[in-house]
Amino acid sequence: MRGLILSGGAGTRLRPITYTSAKQLVPVANKPILFYGLEDMAAAGITEVGIVIGDTGDEIKAAVGDGSSWGLEVTYLPQDAPLGLGHCVLIARDFLGDEDFVMYLGDNLLHQGVKEFVDHFEADRGDAVAQILLCKVPDPQRFGVAELDAGGAVVRLVEKPADPPSDLALVGIYLFDKQIHAAVRAIEPSARGELEITDAIQWLLDQGHKVRSQVLDGWWIDTGKLTPLLEANRLILETLDRRIEGTVDEESRLDGRVVVQPGARIVRSTVRGPAIIGEGTSIVDSYVGPFTAIYHDCEVVNSEVEHSVLLEHSRITDGGRITDSLIGRRAHVTRSAERPRATRVVLGDDSVVDLA
Repeated sequence: MRGLILSGGAGTRLRPITYTSAKQLVPVANKPILFYGLEDMAAAGITEVGIVIGDTGDEIKAAVGDGSSWGLEVTYLPQDAPLGLGHCVLIARDFLGDEDFVMYLGDNLLHQGVKEFVDHFEADRGDAVAQILLCKVPDPQRFGVAELDAGGAVVRLVEKPADPPSDLALVGIYLFDKQIHAAVRAIEPSARGELEITDAIQWLLDQGHKVRSQVLDGWWIDTGKLTPLLEANRLILETLDRRIEGTVDEESRLDGRVVVQPGARIVRSTVRGPAIIGEGTSIVDSYVGPFTAIYHDCEVVNSEVEHSVLLEHSRITDGGRITDSLIGRRAHVTRSAERPRATRVVLGDDSVVDLA
């Protein structure tokens, strides 16, 4: 079995962060989102993985390399434009051959990984040509929704239905055999000009093929927006064990599950977990509250930060209290002493500022 991870796309819902970086490399609990998917593939026993890349391909190549850090052999598959998940299968045809494969959206996070999904398909496959992963959601109108028969087999898929036939939303992880290649060649682009994987799966059903389903036991988060990104950060931080590898002076206090990575310094500060402080980061005369992940080579001085994610080389100095925030690379937040006192900002396109 092979893996196909989709890491193209523009990441428009996380702008301005994604104007200059791949959304799949935004860190959650100080690890790029894409790395969780690679770990899941390796844990499932998959060794050959294709990564579909777009405009941010060079950055993803630099971060992932040849995949050997995860025991994987990675092949990069350039996509000229984001033309749909079905199109990703089309351009991966030569890499995939006739092998079964897992298709994984690179900005998704799953509590239980993909090993159980793969094992379930291989152990009790029968004549199924595909398996979809589903999650119960309170608002199925926002998703692709599956209608199942009494035995759990998929009857049909409906995209964002006004009257949902179930509360089971499609998670961005799929398992296919070689029949999917005929399906993506047979379908037409949707109204938005993309080859939709839901249309390809429906084509399989219409041709009389069996599609299995599995319902998630744990959480699933699409990290493409700020609120779910912070929620994913919270959930993963809650799984961390306390680990102190940097330096903490005698005037500082660490409460609960706190990770201080190598080279980090905590000086006259309080860090209340779950939280993680990245390599080379300095926390001075500050408070870092629960559910905060501060990436490498950052600086927080005379400030309070809680329930937030700070990307590398960011700085908060005399910044007051910051919460529920995503701070981009090399950003500097400070409180000016100049008069007249005012809020002074330099903001990129699509920035959001919520002033107290």
